[in-house]
Amino acid sequence: MAIRVRNLTKYYGHEKAINDISFDVKTGEILGFLGPNGAGKTTTMKIITCYMPPTAGTVDVDGYSIADHSLEVRRKIGYLPELNPLYMDMNVMEYLDYAARLHGIDKSKIKQQMNHMIEVCGLKEVRHKDIGELSKGYRQRVGLAQAMIHEPDVLILDEPTSGLDPNQIVEIRNLIKQLGRAKTVILSTHILTEVQATCGRVIIINEGAIVADGTPAQLQQEFHGSESITIELKANVANAMTDIFPKIKALLNVESVEYVGGGNGVHRFFVLATKGSDIREELYRQAVAEKWILLEMSRKVTSLEEVFHKLTRSDDSKQ
Repeated sequence: MAIRVRNLTKYYGHEKAINDISFDVKTGEILGFLGPNGAGKTTTMKIITCYMPPTAGTVDVDGYSIADHSLEVRRKIGYLPELNPLYMDMNVMEYLDYAARLHGIDKSKIKQQMNHMIEVCGLKEVRHKDIGELSKGYRQRVGLAQAMIHEPDVLILDEPTSGLDPNQIVEIRNLIKQLGRAKTVILSTHILTEVQATCGRVIIINEGAIVADGTPAQLQQEFHGSESITIELKANVANAMTDIFPKIKALLNVESVEYVGGGNGVHRFFVLATKGSDIREELYRQAVAEKWILLEMSRKVTSLEEVFHKLTRSDDSKQ
């Protein structure tokens, strides 16, 4: 087990930022750590990386306690915080050399590691420029390079694709997936499509407590409501509401049917079915039996974004 968090609690004065959370992250797992602003994500990351102590609870990284062996924990972790730790008056090469020496990399290997990070993070064109002259996207790449330069076993990345253009996001996404084959990665982001494309598991935290934990597919299945299917068919009938509507409504597991509209013999319906059921086959068989020409049948899948909103919106908005 790469990371083990147990009963973690953090107070800022009288304000409880994290409320007794526990979870594990395995080696080779890419975990998406999600939550709205102020939910406790960054506080949790700072505690795991030894930037601040917890009020209560324990964290172990590869068997080392953050309380008793913080130096060993720091050696094993590469951390890209939300606010990138850059020195604007250094050029890229100077900064990476500085980061490598801070991590205690053997002097004979520093240049090799710097060149490797320049390559994988796409910094070749700007490697001799001052960091203060770089765009936000390039600064983010430099931050990623410093987090990875000592080849850590664990990567903790807080908004790693912030400020990157779509092509750069794809490059960093592929890099994170590649790293996740051998390393443990905790990734925090507000871009939920990135989570679906990159992470094998998701934890959602809200108001300091874990409200969901599972694969993206599991969360989408668990928190969706009725099955939603749109069907469009062509049928030579006098009245769709009397000749088609009741036959769809009578199918097993169908909760409701709405006639969306149509014309020229084409009719469109919106069907709600019991949660967990899949009535597409029955709809197809009914269409064949009635000699309806099936033009379209689409099933709406609950997105991770919808799951996120259901679990994190305020009590006022739920009413």
